[in-house]
Amino acid sequence: MGSTALVLGGGGPVGGAWMTGVLAGLSDAGVDPTRADVVIGTSAGAIFGSRLLAGESARELYERQLVGADQVDLRVSLGQTLRFLWAALGSRDPQRSVQRLGRTALKARTGPESEVFDTLRSLLHNAGDWPDHALRITAVEALSGHLTAFDADSGVTLLEAVAASCAVPVIWPPVTVAGRRWMDGGSRATANVHLARGHHHVLAIAPVPAAVGPHPGAGQQAAALAAEGAHVTLVTPDRTARRAMGRDLTSVARGPEAARAGHAQATELAASVNAVWRAER
Repeated sequence: MGSTALVLGGGGPVGGAWMTGVLAGLSDAGVDPTRADVVIGTSAGAIFGSRLLAGESARELYERQLVGADQVDLRVSLGQTLRFLWAALGSRDPQRSVQRLGRTALKARTGPESEVFDTLRSLLHNAGDWPDHALRITAVEALSGHLTAFDADSGVTLLEAVAASCAVPVIWPPVTVAGRRWMDGGSRATANVHLARGHHHVLAIAPVPAAVGPHPGAGQQAAALAAEGAHVTLVTPDRTARRAMGRDLTSVARGPEAARAGHAQATELAASVNAVWRAER
């Protein structure tokens, strides 16, 4: 496998905005995220990872957040939140927890799958086909709870892969891809840092460090890779960023402030990240 991996996690509209700020802050300091040998995207990370590899710069992604572009209105009700929590927290066993969430997602009354595809088609901008660059998009099969990572050789379109990765349980319906129903790739691990196993240097940007339920967080997965000899840089929101993001990660009004907080945080980290990133190339 290659020497570097960029892992982009999920976190809803607000977490995604913060992530664009981090990417732009690192890019402004000389860390080119597209130089990674592979990009692994989950949910919001699938969207922005695809757009980066389609040629949209980190600065462009960031500036669109500052002006309130790329907004997604998820309209999450209290009832939906409670059903999600009931399903995810109903078992201490990770596999049973994600299966409960999948069953609940399959039974939930949501809009049609076409709404998910229409929304993601708009958000992907010019990222219509799989890029030449290695890109892996995560999704969880709703029925079994198993995680997969789609790529250019999976026989699905980029739009299908990203829609599957972004199908938030209970909020959006699981989407049908390759004859099976899929839900958000962050349902059992918000960033899926473990999929970067085998790479020498891993830069993981995780807007939400851990999923709801008994699942390993990004920190645990990063530590496991480090124990195997990888150099892992895990970036999660600092205190200032968490205040900027607030508790409702679907609040589009929080996007610009969250993006600025991500940029400021990345600026402070850039020197250490850049030193390793350049050394590994």
